[in-house]
Amino acid sequence: MKATRQAQGFSKDQCLTGLRASVGIIEKWCASTDQACRILRISRGTHRRAKQRDGDWSVRLDSDQLQRISLVLNIHAALRLTFDNPLNVYGFPGLANHNEFFNGRPPLEIMAQGDMVSLYETFRRIDVLRGPW
Repeated sequence: MKATRQAQGFSKDQCLTGLRASVGIIEKWCASTDQACRILRISRGTHRRAKQRDGDWSVRLDSDQLQRISLVLNIHAALRLTFDNPLNVYGFPGLANHNEFFNGRPPLEIMAQGDMVSLYETFRRIDVLRGPW
């Protein structure tokens, strides 16, 4: 496992920082613990520990989990660039969306299906809201 971690180029501290940031964002989207765990492909115990800001704890994440964290962070960045109002930034993922891809379902529901394709496609649809730069 050590070789995998080094190949990824991230320390345990960096992994923990990314995990905590993404858990915090998903929590602000009003996702349930189960939804957050499916989106990030982590256990409930890892989720609980990531929410704790104190204590000496580190985590090893595989490349799939790191990609999921990256997508959550990028979705958040796209929403921040799209909306000025924090209620929209954090509320948008929970709102029904009638775009063809979402078919009336909230983006959060699509992401919480747990597969990488749903998470990535949700990111793509949200990222396009930023418009051309």
